[in-house]
Amino acid sequence: MHPRLLPALAASAALVLLCGTTACAGRPSAAPVEAPPAVADDAHGAVPGAEEVAEPQLGLTAVAASGAVHHLDLLDETVTGLGTVGRPSAISTDGRYVFVRTPAGVEVVDSGRWTWDHVDHVHHYRAAPRLLGAVAGGGDAAVATTNLSTSGGTGIFFAGSGEAVLLDTEALSRGELDERFRLRTTPHAGLVVPVGSYALVTQARDGVASSVVGRAADGSPTGTEEPCVAASGTIATRVGAVVGCRDGALLARVEDDRLRVERIPYPDGTTAAPATSFAGREGRPTVAGLAGAEGTDGVWLLDTRERSWRLLPSPEPLVAVSAVDDRDEHVLALSARGRLLVLDGSPGADGAVLARTDVLAGRSLAAGATPVLVVDAQRAYLGAPVEGRVHEIDVADDARVARTFDQLGDLALVAGTGR
Repeated sequence: MHPRLLPALAASAALVLLCGTTACAGRPSAAPVEAPPAVADDAHGAVPGAEEVAEPQLGLTAVAASGAVHHLDLLDETVTGLGTVGRPSAISTDGRYVFVRTPAGVEVVDSGRWTWDHVDHVHHYRAAPRLLGAVAGGGDAAVATTNLSTSGGTGIFFAGSGEAVLLDTEALSRGELDERFRLRTTPHAGLVVPVGSYALVTQARDGVASSVVGRAADGSPTGTEEPCVAASGTIATRVGAVVGCRDGALLARVEDDRLRVERIPYPDGTTAAPATSFAGREGRPTVAGLAGAEGTDGVWLLDTRERSWRLLPSPEPLVAVSAVDDRDEHVLALSARGRLLVLDGSPGADGAVLARTDVLAGRSLAAGATPVLVVDAQRAYLGAPVEGRVHEIDVADDARVARTFDQLGDLALVAGTGR
């Protein structure tokens, strides 16, 4: 599993907003109320030309090996062609936009479906999907997003050239690729992590990320710098943005209009390898990551609300994990054989296997292709590129395969959208 431009293992989790003193009509959310920094937005995620709808417009946006982009509507199972990008090598999403690594750089697809989370309720929108063009850069790319599909920023770091780019997400909602800043740093496998109106940008020593530096929206330094040796992996949670480090993780958020960064170290005496990528359900505080690259050292669970880590044992070699973070604290794990496992991630449960599927992605793994795991509250979606199928799995019903989609053709990469 490649640690850069995270391969849609997660539908990236969200940094969420509070309504503040503004009254908002909408449907209640099952998520408990947190208190992340408020962001003023009287439109509640709406943009001109978008239609507010009563339910989430959940879908899967798939990119074929040829670059053809299709969108599968999970409500009515229709498939719509969106156009063509370059030959894809990796993919990530914020729940609306799909960022595809191609020879042109990072090409951006607007799925036209998104959810605006106000913590105690949500708004759902749909608009015409479209291809937005490419952000050019040299070498491999890492993308870091929030779930604020009409405000904030999206970070892209190009390892080969050392270019750090922060895109204006509000401009993306208008169909524009507007770079808030583009900085040239030492080439390395780095990150640009958006945090409210700020961003964290990795700095390198001897070709390896060694710290993160706070930047304002115009790229100017904020005066914030935190050590983060071998920085790798980032995800946005309900509490703040996470950056993985060799000795733990950094949690970044905005308080009183200031960038705040705190450290969550691994437990004392830890010998397990650090997590180099994270995945979890959209908008929840707990995320999961494999301890090391081999998938046998365990599964790290990071609770950003409690600022704590727990290590679950690996029941068998694993290639991907994701925290569902539901009432029963399920964790999903893809085994090296191609089975999806449902693990008990609750305290004291020691990661017991609660259910497992048959082999669903064995051919893909044998061929070196990375299956894609997308997690919702009740269902998970496993995309097996060599098999040419996406399986919908009911996590709570003994990992039952509820539906199988094979109408996406020669799929290579899949992202969950509308979340």
